[in-house]
Amino acid sequence: MNSLRDIVESAPGLRNLAMHLHQQETPQPLGPAQWEWSRVKRILVVRLRSIGDTVLATPSLYALKRFLPNIQLDLLVEEWVAPVLDGFEFIDNVITLAPDSTGARARAARRLRSTHYDVVYNLHGGTTATLLTRATGADHRVGYRSYQYARLHQHQAPSAALLWGKPRTHSVEQQLALLGWTGVPVTDRPATHLAVTTGASSTITERLVANGIGEDQPFALLHPTAAFNTKQWGTKNFARVTETLADRGITPVAITTEKETSIADELKRLSSATVITLSDLSLPQVTALASRARLFVGNDSGIAHIAAAVGTPAVVIFGSSSVDHWRPWATAPAEVVREELDCQPCHGYFCEKFSEPECIKRVPVEKVLAAVERVLRASA
Repeated sequence: MNSLRDIVESAPGLRNLAMHLHQQETPQPLGPAQWEWSRVKRILVVRLRSIGDTVLATPSLYALKRFLPNIQLDLLVEEWVAPVLDGFEFIDNVITLAPDSTGARARAARRLRSTHYDVVYNLHGGTTATLLTRATGADHRVGYRSYQYARLHQHQAPSAALLWGKPRTHSVEQQLALLGWTGVPVTDRPATHLAVTTGASSTITERLVANGIGEDQPFALLHPTAAFNTKQWGTKNFARVTETLADRGITPVAITTEKETSIADELKRLSSATVITLSDLSLPQVTALASRARLFVGNDSGIAHIAAAVGTPAVVIFGSSSVDHWRPWATAPAEVVREELDCQPCHGYFCEKFSEPECIKRVPVEKVLAAVERVLRASA
């Protein structure tokens, strides 16, 4: 039977309450210690892949440092993602893996082995992450039994769903469970967290002022792009959102990469509102911008997780992804908007059922605007 906490978490309107309750608890592990913790001096966490994956690993990093504040805690991430952790106070070293090459992996393996880690947590499970975990030579290498090369880990955990006692788990819970199974207190399910650096904050202040946004003028951060078409809501729909925000006195600020400026240009063309677009921000600057925003509205993406990690109220539009696994791990008011189809969730690389990804295309503007109104009221 599900606990009261699981029932509360299953209701979208009560998730923030549930999160608050979790954070008031004295955290507990999900299993007995798998080794003598007093002998552990150095821990490595391996979390390769994307921005969102890295942000969603921050509760695990916090939980480890809280449990053992005097250990050396290092994190292995992909080089292009590493700046999102600038200023993050709960790790000692960020080790980066250069773009895919045999040489880069060999250099990383040598560095990792020379550090003589006592414990390595493989939060990713992919081939490269597992091989680098093995290359550390650590006495205690931890991964899930479900990993393709699970045998390369001395400690193989059962599924996160089993450990938490519920059928569906969030990415944050999946990562925390691996730690909790080894004796780390995690049951409070900590929030994601990112630092806002002084340099990035100053740059964002200058950029906003240059675009006519003073310190007291509210703005909304929009992210109208996504990695795949199955996650990218229509630009014309975002244009309607910008108009509604402008009518409320909230300036829309849209961010893209330099390769996505055509979408920013289309957004400005389709909107009757004045839309500020920024396409050259670094990840620390995106974090600083999100921390200042009155609201975030965007697709399911790493930027949405950045916004959640700095406490920005949010409306996130979902297509192919699993809401249970990838929803914002939010402490501020937040809503997910989607249209349910029987083929959701899917891998998301392309649509296998329709000629176009109907899951994201069918999300109506009215539904998103209603969520915007509710989140603005809740966060007023």
